[in-house]
Amino acid sequence: MPRIGYARVSTSGQDLDIQRTRLKAAGCEIVRAETMSGASRDGRTELATVLEFLREGDELVVHRLDRLGRSTRDVMNLVHELDAKGASLRVLEPEVTTSGDMGRMVITVLGMVADMELKFIRDRQRAGIDAAKGRGVYRGRQKRIDDAEIRTLAEQGLSKAKIARDLGVSRMTVYRALVAPGSKEGAET
Repeated sequence: MPRIGYARVSTSGQDLDIQRTRLKAAGCEIVRAETMSGASRDGRTELATVLEFLREGDELVVHRLDRLGRSTRDVMNLVHELDAKGASLRVLEPEVTTSGDMGRMVITVLGMVADMELKFIRDRQRAGIDAAKGRGVYRGRQKRIDDAEIRTLAEQGLSKAKIARDLGVSRMTVYRALVAPGSKEGAET
């Protein structure tokens, strides 16, 4: 039974080495890794690649269940996809596999715990932001793209959607930049 490992961290400041080491020690010949939030499966290309290539009898191995996902629904959907392929999931900490009925139940409970952890993380983050705002020190996330750059592209006749695609930002970011103080569009409205 081929074992394929999947490792994930949420931010570039975190280290994948411990997960890779544990997965290799568990017999995974292939380990795919990525840096991406586990809140949803969107944009997790390495996970998508692993799922695409798993075959009947293969086993997807993760260090901990929260590395696979923090949404109970996503985790259960993944288990269902694996079942449909005839593959299984093995979690190393705590040691559990979906190859048996008891393992599926434990995975469900662990998925619910991971979901709760994500809620707790968001609650702590919100509390920290609220406290920083109360002290007057919260400024929000730093802008990646300067509003002036967006306005320049709009003045060149590019559509808002094209500007967003070219700069890798949302259309809402483009709209906000165009209605910001100092923009011609903002002055017209």
